Amino acid sequence: MAEPERPRTEQRMRPAPLLFEPTEAAGDPEHFFDLESIEDPRELLDRATELTHAFRAATDRSIEFQAIAAAQLADPRRFDRLTPALIAERADWTEDYAKKMVEFGRDLLRGSVEKQG
Repeated sequence: MAEPERPRTEQRMRPAPLLFEPTEAAGDPEHFFDLESIEDPRELLDRATELTHAFRAATDRSIEFQAIAAAQLADPRRFDRLTPALIAERADWTEDYAKKMVEFGRDLLRGSVEKQG
């Protein structure tokens, strides 16, 4: 799992647009964003690199949203708040990781984590 406390000093790269797979292509395990049809290795490397950056950016952003949700679910002001153990179970994390994510989410909600975009 990705660590929530990574340095946030480098500017985020704008990800390449993800092209959605047609339904029939998504069912083919050999098909992946039409990369298998690119014959020029330079073009293949460029497109695969674009996809890698896009997926990393999407992962980073979704982790931030996970952390925010975890912090909101653990908020002691909520009558239905969840413990870190319950959050961990729900997200398939360890309890220690859930505690870190709750704290990371609280930092994000307070705005103390530098926002870049």
